[in-house]
Amino acid sequence: MTATLRSHFDDYAAFHRTPGNKACHSLGIPIIVLSSLALLAQVPLFSIGAFTLTLAEVMIALFTVYYLTLDATLAALMLTAYVGLDVVGRFIAPVPAAGLFAFGWVLQGIGHYVYEKNSPAFFRNFAHLAVGQLWILAKAVGRS
Repeated sequence: MTATLRSHFDDYAAFHRTPGNKACHSLGIPIIVLSSLALLAQVPLFSIGAFTLTLAEVMIALFTVYYLTLDATLAALMLTAYVGLDVVGRFIAPVPAAGLFAFGWVLQGIGHYVYEKNSPAFFRNFAHLAVGQLWILAKAVGRS
């Protein structure tokens, strides 16, 4: 783990101390990622045989490149999670995906305003939208 990632994780953790907020994020962030990929999969870019490359795969590639600059192992694990979520997301229609997206953000709001009593970390540092995903994964695999 790079010093940059450690610093991001420390900063992010300062906004996520209560068990209620952590629980809301542990559920809400994966729902937001899944629904985002489902929505982005509605934007086809081009086809290669039976596979259609969509905006979802472009975003996965961009996030993975960023994560590689922070921690190669976590980047590889996150890529694996993204691929699984991308596959599932292709089966979710746009309206349910939008509902899931809203539900995920409602969970984030509950976590911050009900349990944590603070604003989300990305209000102060936009990079935390990406860092939060990696933080949840790192916690899940014991690499935080």
